[in-house]
Amino acid sequence: EVDEVKLMECAACDLVRYCSDKCQKNYKSQHEEACKKRMAELHDELLFKQPESRHDGDCPICMLPLQLDPKKSTMKGCCSKLICNGCDHANNIRGWEERRDPLCPFCRQPVPTEKECNKNRMKRVEANDPVALCQKGFEQYRKGDYCSAFNYHSRAAELGDMEAHCWLSHLYHNGHGVEK
Repeated sequence: EVDEVKLMECAACDLVRYCSDKCQKNYKSQHEEACKKRMAELHDELLFKQPESRHDGDCPICMLPLQLDPKKSTMKGCCSKLICNGCDHANNIRGWEERRDPLCPFCRQPVPTEKECNKNRMKRVEANDPVALCQKGFEQYRKGDYCSAFNYHSRAAELGDMEAHCWLSHLYHNGHGVEK
């Protein structure tokens, strides 16, 4: 607002302000080329903007979005946290330099044995952790116990785990543990 006159912005590009609709019509031809260029820039910014987060979330260490490739992240058996391989590798290097046993970069507990991992996973399953439920469902799927796999994946899906939804689709598609 200048001298109590409300200026209107160009709706397409926000570069130019007009005092009235008549003024906008009079100067539209002079502004059209710059307006189209700015509209294309705004469209490209919106189109190529990186998403703030993914459904898997962010690495709890570096706070960067986890990669789409599941091989580029690691599930920690002690706390069931998914961290990126970069943070895991940096943590391993730090452990080698300090000549100590490896610790989890998230909870700082010693890396558990496979037996301890299973025990921790069962604790997480009992606490209704969707990630642990999905892991347990996959474990049952590999063993061929499709009914149990279906139950674990259903519970995980109800709690919002996206991977569990994917596994449920496989079970339904193949008719494992459910009617096809």
